[in-house]
Amino acid sequence: MKKVITATAIAAAAALGGVGSASAAQPTHSARQDCRTYSSTRVCGQPKLNDKQRACATKMVQQGMTQRRAEVECLTFY
Repeated sequence: MKKVITATAIAAAAALGGVGSASAAQPTHSARQDCRTYSSTRVCGQPKLNDKQRACATKMVQQGMTQRRAEVECLTFY
């Protein structure tokens, strides 16, 4: 009976974020890396854009969006 209670306690702790929490499964990024998240897309470092995405980002910046956000938005949607 004691083993069942211990196993249940461990499973409950894991489910609540103790042992093996989801944050432990997240990729770690260097503190020096430039990361940002827009439209549920996380980009670290300089994104590699194709010609269409680069044109999109340029247009969005001309319309007032920041360069960093425009790059991620266009990477996500084009």
